Amino acid sequence: MGTDAAQAPDAAQILATLVAFDTVSDRSNLALIDWIEDFARRHGASVTRVPDESGEKAGLWISLGPADRPGYILSGHSDVVPTDGQPWSSDPFRLREEAGRLYGRGTSDMKGFLAVCLALLPEMAAAELAVPLHLAISYDEEVGCLGVRPLIARMGELFPAPLGCFVGEPTGMEVVLGHKGKSAARVTFTGRACHSALAPQGVNAVEYAARFIEHVRLMAEGLARDGARDGLYDVPHTTALSSVVRGGSALNIVPDTCSVDFEVRAIGADDAGALAAGAVAHAEAVLAPLMRAVDPACGITVEPLIDYPGLETDPEETIATLAKRLAGRNAHAKVSYGTEAGLFDAAGVPSVVIGPGSIARAHRADEYVTRGELDACTGFLRRLIDECRG
Repeated sequence: MGTDAAQAPDAAQILATLVAFDTVSDRSNLALIDWIEDFARRHGASVTRVPDESGEKAGLWISLGPADRPGYILSGHSDVVPTDGQPWSSDPFRLREEAGRLYGRGTSDMKGFLAVCLALLPEMAAAELAVPLHLAISYDEEVGCLGVRPLIARMGELFPAPLGCFVGEPTGMEVVLGHKGKSAARVTFTGRACHSALAPQGVNAVEYAARFIEHVRLMAEGLARDGARDGLYDVPHTTALSSVVRGGSALNIVPDTCSVDFEVRAIGADDAGALAAGAVAHAEAVLAPLMRAVDPACGITVEPLIDYPGLETDPEETIATLAKRLAGRNAHAKVSYGTEAGLFDAAGVPSVVIGPGSIARAHRADEYVTRGELDACTGFLRRLIDECRG
């Protein structure tokens, strides 16, 4: 017997509960996970907790429907970005509604999607699903799509290979079939300090870092000028930049250390990891020998920071045509920001990004999602539930 939609938990009320958990990425998410796990079990779902190595964070697999058949994944991350220094009009961890807008940290990115999924758990449980539905709740997405990787690693032992995955990042319920891949690293130059009056006797780490930054800049200009193009992206080519530089201690000391954080974001025609590795190879083959010629103790070290694959789902893929039908749309788009969809796709699960809210509101003060957007997501997921009924 089906669940009356009018009796289903209210997504906005659940969102208020989720927002109240401060799950900034550098903090534990266990209080939120405890609440969701209890909620899911009370509504008839099977739940598997996947803790991290520290025991301070965990992800969840929440499943409904037959355990021996392939199904669909609904994927969302539990972590949010910090609010420090942002001019919020109200407490960012207390949901505030005004004129149909629900304000709070994570409302768009992406607790709004999670709230809708959880609100519909009773309907999923009552639907006598022939095709199972799995909710994947991860952590540390905002710092490199880290927490979804242990969840993906457990898929094979928990259920058959999924038919597809819907990642609920804020797209305004637009069907997104592609996003850029990213590779980022920190390159640290170790020079030799001396008094600035004797500068030629030292090895200036800042100046060698500047040469590396210039190499990255020239690579970026070449990609923008001559590189591959994909017009579905707002920036239609692969990008590269240096973003954080740390070096030097005093004006009259030749600096002996300087680090550069740089990144590459690649469209499907390019390989972000290969391009980033090429920049590092230039530093190792050209710059480091010049430094060591003055002092063999000088050189560079490299620390990987972030690496995740892009997404390129064929518009004719079953998951893509299903998403368009459920969303009532014919068009699709691509986005420059990264998501967990690329990792699911790399694991053999065809994926689409679609969810309520707007990325333009994410990571900013007074982030919000509208009730209309939550309603649109609810409609999408109810049609998916109908698709999965026996």
